[in-house]
Amino acid sequence: MRRAGFFVACVAALIALAAPATAQLAPLQDKPFAEHKVVLQLSDNDPRKQGLVISVASNLMKHYDPDKVAVEIVAFGPGIELLKPDNPNRKLIESLVAQGARVDICLNTVDTIERDTSKRPDYIAAATPVQVGVAQILLLTENGYTLVRP
Repeated sequence: MRRAGFFVACVAALIALAAPATAQLAPLQDKPFAEHKVVLQLSDNDPRKQGLVISVASNLMKHYDPDKVAVEIVAFGPGIELLKPDNPNRKLIESLVAQGARVDICLNTVDTIERDTSKRPDYIAAATPVQVGVAQILLLTENGYTLVRP
Protein backbone atom coordinates (compact mmCIF):
# COMPACT_ATOMS: atom_id res chain seq x y z
CA MET A 1 0.00 0.00 0.00
CA ARG A 2 2.83 2.40 0.82
CA ARG A 3 4.48 1.83 -2.56
CA ALA A 4 1.24 2.60 -4.36
CA GLY A 5 0.81 5.82 -2.39
CA PHE A 6 4.40 6.83 -3.05
CA PHE A 7 3.98 6.07 -6.76
CA VAL A 8 0.79 8.17 -6.97
CA ALA A 9 2.54 11.05 -5.17
CA CYS A 10 5.50 10.86 -7.58
CA VAL A 11 3.25 10.83 -10.65
CA ALA A 12 1.25 13.78 -9.28
CA ALA A 13 4.48 15.71 -8.66
CA LEU A 14 5.73 15.01 -12.18
CA ILE A 15 2.44 16.15 -13.67
CA ALA A 16 2.54 19.33 -11.59
CA LEU A 17 6.10 20.04 -12.75
CA ALA A 18 5.32 19.32 -16.40
CA ALA A 19 2.09 21.33 -16.56
CA PRO A 20 3.67 24.81 -16.54
CA ALA A 21 6.04 23.88 -19.38
CA THR A 22 3.26 22.77 -21.69
CA ALA A 23 1.01 25.65 -20.66
CA GLN A 24 3.61 28.10 -22.03
CA LEU A 25 3.29 26.89 -25.62
CA ALA A 26 1.06 28.80 -27.98
CA PRO A 27 -1.93 26.76 -29.13
CA LEU A 28 -1.99 25.47 -32.66
CA GLN A 29 -3.44 27.80 -35.26
CA ASP A 30 -7.17 27.55 -35.78
CA LYS A 31 -7.11 26.67 -39.48
CA PRO A 32 -9.44 23.67 -39.83
CA PHE A 33 -9.19 23.65 -43.63
CA ALA A 34 -5.40 23.95 -43.85
CA GLU A 35 -4.03 21.30 -46.17
CA HIS A 36 -0.43 22.40 -45.64
CA LYS A 37 1.31 23.38 -42.41
CA VAL A 38 4.74 24.98 -42.35
CA VAL A 39 6.87 26.32 -39.50
CA LEU A 40 9.72 28.62 -40.48
CA GLN A 41 12.63 28.83 -38.06
CA LEU A 42 14.50 32.12 -37.70
CA SER A 43 17.45 32.02 -35.33
CA ASP A 44 19.83 34.42 -37.11
CA ASN A 45 20.08 38.20 -37.16
CA ASP A 46 20.93 38.25 -40.84
CA PRO A 47 18.82 40.67 -42.92
CA ARG A 48 19.08 38.32 -45.94
CA LYS A 49 17.69 35.41 -43.90
CA GLN A 50 14.95 37.62 -42.47
CA GLY A 51 14.01 38.61 -46.03
CA LEU A 52 14.07 34.99 -47.12
CA VAL A 53 11.79 33.88 -44.28
CA ILE A 54 9.35 36.68 -45.13
CA SER A 55 9.53 35.80 -48.83
CA VAL A 56 8.87 32.09 -48.22
CA ALA A 57 5.92 32.86 -45.94
CA SER A 58 4.50 35.37 -48.40
CA ASN A 59 4.93 32.99 -51.37
CA LEU A 60 3.15 30.20 -49.49
CA MET A 61 0.26 32.51 -48.64
CA LYS A 62 0.01 33.55 -52.31
CA HIS A 63 0.41 30.06 -53.76
CA TYR A 64 -2.20 28.47 -51.53
CA ASP A 65 -5.42 30.03 -50.34
CA PRO A 66 -4.53 31.58 -46.95
CA ASP A 67 -7.20 29.33 -45.39
CA LYS A 68 -5.54 26.25 -46.92
CA VAL A 69 -2.08 26.87 -45.46
CA ALA A 70 -0.94 27.38 -41.88
CA VAL A 71 2.30 29.36 -41.74
CA GLU A 72 4.09 30.00 -38.48
CA ILE A 73 7.42 31.78 -38.06
CA VAL A 74 9.26 31.04 -34.81
CA ALA A 75 11.98 33.54 -33.94
CA PHE A 76 14.47 32.84 -31.16
CA GLY A 77 18.00 33.86 -30.26
CA PRO A 78 19.31 36.58 -32.59
CA GLY A 79 16.29 35.91 -34.84
CA ILE A 80 14.05 38.02 -32.61
CA GLU A 81 15.61 41.14 -34.18
CA LEU A 82 13.02 40.67 -36.94
CA LEU A 83 10.28 41.41 -34.41
CA LYS A 84 11.66 44.64 -32.98
CA PRO A 85 9.61 47.77 -33.68
CA ASP A 86 12.41 49.49 -35.62
CA ASN A 87 13.05 46.55 -37.98
CA PRO A 88 12.62 47.67 -41.62
CA ASN A 89 10.54 44.52 -42.29
CA ARG A 90 7.92 45.38 -39.67
CA LYS A 91 5.16 46.20 -42.17
CA LEU A 92 5.77 42.97 -44.08
CA ILE A 93 5.50 40.92 -40.88
CA GLU A 94 2.32 42.73 -39.85
CA SER A 95 0.90 42.10 -43.33
CA LEU A 96 1.63 38.37 -43.06
CA VAL A 97 -0.09 38.25 -39.67
CA ALA A 98 -3.09 40.11 -41.11
CA GLN A 99 -3.29 37.39 -43.81
CA GLY A 100 -3.40 34.63 -41.20
CA ALA A 101 0.24 33.72 -40.58
CA ARG A 102 1.51 33.63 -37.02
CA VAL A 103 4.85 34.93 -35.78
CA ASP A 104 6.17 33.66 -32.44
CA ILE A 105 8.84 35.28 -30.28
CA CYS A 106 10.84 33.28 -27.73
CA LEU A 107 10.46 34.74 -24.23
CA ASN A 108 13.56 32.87 -23.04
CA THR A 109 15.54 35.02 -25.48
CA VAL A 110 13.74 38.18 -24.35
CA ASP A 111 14.44 37.30 -20.70
CA THR A 112 18.12 36.63 -21.44
CA ILE A 113 18.51 39.98 -23.18
CA GLU A 114 16.83 41.71 -20.24
CA ARG A 115 19.09 39.92 -17.78
CA ASP A 116 22.23 40.82 -19.79
CA THR A 117 21.34 44.45 -20.54
CA SER A 118 19.01 45.35 -17.65
CA LYS A 119 16.46 46.45 -20.27
CA ARG A 120 13.61 44.38 -21.66
CA PRO A 121 13.60 44.55 -25.46
CA ASP A 122 10.47 45.80 -27.18
CA TYR A 123 8.81 43.72 -29.86
CA ILE A 124 5.84 44.29 -32.15
CA ALA A 125 2.31 43.54 -30.97
CA ALA A 126 1.80 41.16 -33.91
CA ALA A 127 4.24 38.70 -32.30
CA THR A 128 2.84 35.83 -30.25
CA PRO A 129 5.01 35.25 -27.15
CA VAL A 130 6.02 31.64 -26.46
CA GLN A 131 8.19 30.66 -23.51
CA VAL A 132 10.58 28.43 -25.49
CA GLY A 133 10.91 28.90 -29.24
CA VAL A 134 12.42 25.49 -29.92
CA ALA A 135 9.70 23.80 -27.84
CA GLN A 136 7.11 25.57 -30.00
CA ILE A 137 8.82 24.21 -33.12
CA LEU A 138 8.75 20.71 -31.61
CA LEU A 139 5.05 21.04 -30.77
CA LEU A 140 4.29 22.13 -34.32
CA THR A 141 6.33 19.38 -35.99
CA GLU A 142 4.74 16.79 -33.72
CA ASN A 143 1.37 18.05 -34.95
CA GLY A 144 2.01 17.76 -38.67
CA TYR A 145 3.92 20.94 -39.48
CA THR A 146 6.92 20.75 -41.80
CA LEU A 147 9.99 22.59 -40.50
CA VAL A 148 11.72 24.84 -43.00
CA ARG A 149 14.85 26.76 -42.13
CA PRO A 150 15.63 29.09 -45.04
